[in-house]
This record gives sequence, C-alpha cells and structure tokens, in this order.
Amino acid sequence: MAPADKSGGEHDNASAQPDPRDDLVSHLPALRAFALSLTRESASADDLVQDTIVKAWTNMDKFQAGTNLRAWLFTILRNTFYSARRKTKREVSDSDGLYAARLSTRPDHDGRLALRDFRAAFEQLPDEQREALILVGASGFSYEEVADMTGVAIGTVKSRANRGRRKLAELLHLGENEELNMNDQVTLAVMAPNHPVRR
Repeated sequence: MAPADKSGGEHDNASAQPDPRDDLVSHLPALRAFALSLTRESASADDLVQDTIVKAWTNMDKFQAGTNLRAWLFTILRNTFYSARRKTKREVSDSDGLYAARLSTRPDHDGRLALRDFRAAFEQLPDEQREALILVGASGFSYEEVADMTGVAIGTVKSRANRGRRKLAELLHLGENEELNMNDQVTLAVMAPNHPVRR
C-alpha cells in the first residue's frame, strides 16, 4: 500500500505544477520588442520571436520551474540572434533606404525631445550598450538577470548601461543635470539608471 500512496502523492504534486507553456503568449509583446531592438527590422523580429517560441516549446523540459520564464525566453532569443549573426557575418545594408522607409515612429509630442530623435541616437550606440539598456531599462530585468542572460559579469552589465546612457545624453545634447522632457515611459526607463520598468 505504501508505494502506491507515495506514487499517487508524487503524481498529484506534478499535476499541481502549472505548465510554463501556458504563459508563453503573455511574454510575446516583450519578446517582440527585444527582438526589434536587436534586428531593427519588423519581419526579422517576428521570425526571431517565432524561432524563440519554437525552441522554448521543444526544450521546455530544460526550464527550471519556479525560475524567471521571461529571462529564460530572452536568453533563448538573444542566443538565437547572435548565433544567426555569427553565421551570416554581415550586416543588412540599406543603401536604397528601403529599411528606413519601413520604420514607423510615434507622433511628435509636446516634449522638447521628439521620440524619433531619441531613436536615431539610440541606433548609434554599440550593440552591447543598446542591449544592456533594453534589458535593464525597458524590459526591467535586474543587473544580475542580465548578467546571467548575456554571460558577462554584473559589473560589465552596469558599465555598458552607464556608458550607453552617457553616450545617449551626449548625442541628445543634454546637460549634466538636464532631464528628458518626454511622455514615453519606456524611453524614460532606458535613460533612468535606478528606475527600470517593472514587469
């Protein structure tokens, strides 16, 4: 009798665990935003998200229950992007301006700094700095989570984010104590060192 009871108890505990697959859809907007920040092209971002979901679905047995599913998905997406990039070893050219013509921007707002100016400055950052600002600022991951995702030390993540913010301020001609006058919360989060957007 005892072995049957033990087995039944383990089965009940296993069935009580929620299936992480049920939560995948809720992370799609954040995944797409991160993919778009990496690829800078809508169709490529969609493909990258799709590849990420397929890999996550087929490797769900490797996900540790109780850990951060979004961080795990972001890691898969990031690794997929850089793996493909290493294979191609080339950047997408836009000599005819077709890529730029497909970019969409939000309408100008009443603030001093237009969102399109911020985006133009953001595109000039090195990949590592842009990635750190997206993950820490816009996506709300902690420095520790970003360090785990990117495989670098926490200090390196902090340094990349700080250098990225300083470079953005320089490109946007902001004074030392001058603050952004914008309504876009994600953009503000990218620039604010201590106030990331929380998931």
